Amino acid sequence: MPALIKQPLAAAMVFSLALHAFALFGIGFVLPDPRKAADLPQPLQVVLVNAKSKSRPTKADALAQHHLDGGGNTPEERRAKTPLPVLKDGKQFTPEQAARRVRQLEQESKRLLTQVKSTHSVVQENNRQQQQESERMNGEDLVQRSLEIARLEAEIHKNLDTYQKMPRRKFIGARTQEFRFAQYVEDWRIKVERIGNLNYPEQARQQKIFGSLQLTVAIRADGSVESVEVSHSSGQRILDAAAQRIVKLAAPFAPLPPEIRRDTDILSITRTWTFTQSDKLESE
Repeated sequence: MPALIKQPLAAAMVFSLALHAFALFGIGFVLPDPRKAADLPQPLQVVLVNAKSKSRPTKADALAQHHLDGGGNTPEERRAKTPLPVLKDGKQFTPEQAARRVRQLEQESKRLLTQVKSTHSVVQENNRQQQQESERMNGEDLVQRSLEIARLEAEIHKNLDTYQKMPRRKFIGARTQEFRFAQYVEDWRIKVERIGNLNYPEQARQQKIFGSLQLTVAIRADGSVESVEVSHSSGQRILDAAAQRIVKLAAPFAPLPPEIRRDTDILSITRTWTFTQSDKLESE
């Protein structure tokens, strides 16, 4: 019982002391005046805006990186829930317009995808056709080249065989004689001059026609004449024809000696012949 009596007594003493202290120091609780609440500082929030204005707001609702003085088309105090820029009034869409725009964009996307796939397929088909055409042309080119090579090889062999079967020729000029041909050519010249003076053209003698010409005479290994050609004409057909006739009258000539026949089948001799004013045939 004494403990229960002490607890209420202590609480009463604490309350009494607090009441006397409030009375002594004049401390009390007073409610604020609602008329003065407008003059008190207002809380500010920091936000990010996606637009700005030149004028500074007289009463800001929040702190931002730019001045933004009012705006909007609704009386309620609302803030944007996205950092994306707001469309101007002329570019705003109704829900029906927005849905229609979405459908148009989807159709355009599908059309573009179809076009890209079609173009890709056409390009692949063209590339495949070009590759096949190139391979076919390459195969045809190889066949044609092989045939051309075979033809050229056959022609070369044929020409080689023909060349090997051709007689071996040697050409001797008056100023370019090898020593082993010198004696034969000199004997040939003496015989032609002798026959020429014995058969001098009568018409040239009567008409006093004279001049020089160059003959090339081809002699076979047995001494027979293969051909007589006028290399340079004298300008007188009588003299040219007379020279050819004289060579044929002098044939056949002596057979080619063994030292010449070992590498020559036909010996061609080129000499200059002159029908002089004294009605003689001379060789240079």
